[in-house]
Amino acid sequence: MLTVLEAFPSDFAHVAARDLWRVLPGPTLVHLPGRRPEPLFVSVLLHGNEDTGLKAIQALLARRLAALPRALSVFVGNVAAAAAGERRLKEQPDYNRVWPGSATAGSPEHAMMAQIVTEMRQRRVFASVDIHNNTGINPSYSCVNVLDDRFLHFARLFSRTVVYFQRPLGVQSAAFATCCPAVTVECGKAGNLSSEMHAAALLEAALNLAHFPAHPLPSRDFDLYHTVGVVKVARDATFTFGSGEADLRFARTLEQMNFRDLPAGTVFAELATGNARPLDVWGEDDRQLADVYFERRGAQLRLKRAVTPSMLTVDERAIRQDCLCYFMERLEPRQAR
Repeated sequence: MLTVLEAFPSDFAHVAARDLWRVLPGPTLVHLPGRRPEPLFVSVLLHGNEDTGLKAIQALLARRLAALPRALSVFVGNVAAAAAGERRLKEQPDYNRVWPGSATAGSPEHAMMAQIVTEMRQRRVFASVDIHNNTGINPSYSCVNVLDDRFLHFARLFSRTVVYFQRPLGVQSAAFATCCPAVTVECGKAGNLSSEMHAAALLEAALNLAHFPAHPLPSRDFDLYHTVGVVKVARDATFTFGSGEADLRFARTLEQMNFRDLPAGTVFAELATGNARPLDVWGEDDRQLADVYFERRGAQLRLKRAVTPSMLTVDERAIRQDCLCYFMERLEPRQAR
């Protein structure tokens, strides 16, 4: 599936995500030389409707007239889904669930991601950045899969808000964490010019780094969260926003709860009679935690304990393809030692 190039096609600089198929045959790994040979690896468009990473790369390359300070390897992922403006096509796996360490195996996409990690390891990859957008209202933030000082310094280059997570499995940042400092950056909703420039600035800063500090990041310099569960709508449950008949009725303003510390007792949804457990909460050890986090009070579903949600969205397709949100708890930096 993978095309490997030593330069971007001439038309790449200005092409929109939907038109990438005109200049790239499919998933493509591009290696560019730099003064330092150990490359920065960047993945973009693992989800076809999240184009901030593509625009950040285009902006970065437009500013670079001389040699790059460090080699740069860019993986442009789901070109077919980008053409359709979708996260992924119906017949495809999620491109950010099939990297080494995935809970699944055996597809051409799994083999492709393993090939990329092997090649980048051979090139002595310096660091890795995976660039994403959200469908809901979220601030820009960084994610790490390892509580290592180098990783936290790298994450802080992008945002003071840092999320540590172990699930879902098969994500790019976890695969690269085995060989270099690796972060995922979440850039809010697609189409925001400031987010594109923010991501480009991170890439430029990373390209200019000689090494990552190994000393602890001062706790006053960042806010650290730990993802403790992924919240999914049960397959047989219906849902709506604001009004209408369904098993679950969420507020139209649901996504405004993102990164807010919600106390126990907060109303999360209105419930219809029938479905005994319309929401599932899967913990890091794959245990079902719905009864730990939710309780039913009459026609309301309330939180049983304080949480901080992220990635809440009112996009029905995203909810069905991925999840409703993640639940997080604050983690004191000293707990990360």
